[in-house]
Amino acid sequence: MNFLKYKWFYFLISALFLVPGFYSLVRWGLEPAIDFAGGTILEYEQKTDQGIEIEKIKKVLDEKEFSFDSVQISGEKKFVIKGEPAQREKVAEIKTSLEEVLATELVEIRFEAVGPSLGKELLWKTIAGIILASIGILIYVAWRFKDRRFGVGAVLAMFHDSLILLGSFSLLGHFYQVEVDTLFVTAVLTTLSFSVHDTVVVFDSIRENRNLYPQANFDDLANQAIAKTIVRSFNNSLTIIFMLIALLLMGGATIRWFVAALLIGTIAGTFSSTFTAVPLLSVWENFKQKRTVKNKARLR
Repeated sequence: MNFLKYKWFYFLISALFLVPGFYSLVRWGLEPAIDFAGGTILEYEQKTDQGIEIEKIKKVLDEKEFSFDSVQISGEKKFVIKGEPAQREKVAEIKTSLEEVLATELVEIRFEAVGPSLGKELLWKTIAGIILASIGILIYVAWRFKDRRFGVGAVLAMFHDSLILLGSFSLLGHFYQVEVDTLFVTAVLTTLSFSVHDTVVVFDSIRENRNLYPQANFDDLANQAIAKTIVRSFNNSLTIIFMLIALLLMGGATIRWFVAALLIGTIAGTFSSTFTAVPLLSVWENFKQKRTVKNKARLR
């Protein structure tokens, strides 16, 4: 089967996911969790069955001069407060006042506090980590295959998956207030490694074919490599996807969006390894050949 015959169709599929996500990233960005933005998260559960009175909670926070971003219901008899960084003493005062006003005992489920400086430091370390990983992968793949085009192709496919994942969470953050935290960073880095892993398998098959048939057309060699590895790649990815779907449906709320990020990254990585990285190499190779032909024609 001539897989590369439809390479522009593959690029169109990628664009359908990349463009909305990229627009969302530029327009709205990501919704940072406390890990990056800094602040305090307080989650309480009421002991009584009475409804959660958000306005009363906000009034108490204002009286205590606690600057908050949001007060949201997080479950049956549960609510979450997100606001400025606060010490344990301040939180204890707020809890006591809330119990008096709401006329119910509150059970503290979660208390997280991160200073803004620590949040910024973590953000910059995350960006630096992704850049260093990308440079390392580019250098290693280019050296391993003795051709910088393979390194560039692998890194472009890797960024293709990362942009789809980031764009998806930008859209989820804007429309559903889904936040990105350190677990999301773990998912992004895992996606990078998974994407490159599958891409290298296809590239290695192309290299083997080139060694066996050095005079053959690049697209023919690439099609043989895709046909040889595509079943293995899909079978490998499906075992991961089935596991992640089970976790998404049956896992707890604390890991739901982490699992969703891994699922999006796995699907994007499976697609890009075969249908983005190899077509990019094909376009580059065809451009190089046409340029060589033109140069020879000029010399004549």
